[in-house]
Amino acid sequence: MDKVKFSPSSLLNIRGFLHMAEILLGLLTFIGAGVAPKAHTFWYYSMIIWALCFLLTLVITIIELFLIHKLILFLCMDWDDFTTGIAFMAALTTTTCALCYCIFYVCLKCLWDWLVAVLAILVAVLYVLELVKDKLDSTRSVKYLAALPGIFKILEAYVSCLIFVSVMGYQTEAALIFCLVAYIIPFPIIPVVIAVNVFKKLRDCLPFNLTRVEFLILVLSVLLYILAAILWPVYTLRNNPRPDDCPAGGCAWSFYFLVTLFTYVNLGLFTVDLVFTLLGICGFKRS
Repeated sequence: MDKVKFSPSSLLNIRGFLHMAEILLGLLTFIGAGVAPKAHTFWYYSMIIWALCFLLTLVITIIELFLIHKLILFLCMDWDDFTTGIAFMAALTTTTCALCYCIFYVCLKCLWDWLVAVLAILVAVLYVLELVKDKLDSTRSVKYLAALPGIFKILEAYVSCLIFVSVMGYQTEAALIFCLVAYIIPFPIIPVVIAVNVFKKLRDCLPFNLTRVEFLILVLSVLLYILAAILWPVYTLRNNPRPDDCPAGGCAWSFYFLVTLFTYVNLGLFTVDLVFTLLGICGFKRS
């Protein structure tokens, strides 16, 4: 078995350069956005995403720099699959943060916000380039996180986060509180399912069939989202047209509409994921 050793060659290739640029620009974006804080849920979301992506990329770079993944991580996970999945998650979320920052905070006289927006766009472009490079590399393995099952889970968690940051100014009707509960229940289960599937040894130790449990969780998620897809627009958008004075940055009605849109998107994702899981249980092979 190879020993842990310093390997600077991991930084002297396209992947290494991308990682170093992502770490540097991600840190600058986080610091730049933190200098002028905004009292807004999308700002908090963006700060969390930039910090998380920066830390994950830093950890991955350190692990590859010292070849730790060859000594330890291959025993319990597929490293190529894991890092490609992280690149997909980072590309998706940082692109969203860049768009949100440009929509909500950039104005003609906001020079600092323009600088942060440019940095945010560059960070998103770097992660997209890394994702494209990984997907075009035929030597990299694709097992779960970078394959269809993992992609569905990442998308479901991503849309759920967008729902949470868009829920603002809602009334206290029991139906809307139920919708919030319906959004919350499936969300913490998703990272648990991802972790168990990524760590092969952990999955092998389970005393039950994980795929069947995933199927039951998806059935519950679809049912909850069907109810939310009915109740949320009825209680927020029915007889409530968009007001004429709704600014470009959005008003309460805009966020009601966003939650409705994301609810239908996630309902579609959970439904398709449920169908593919059912086909897998019935013996059909998923690519």
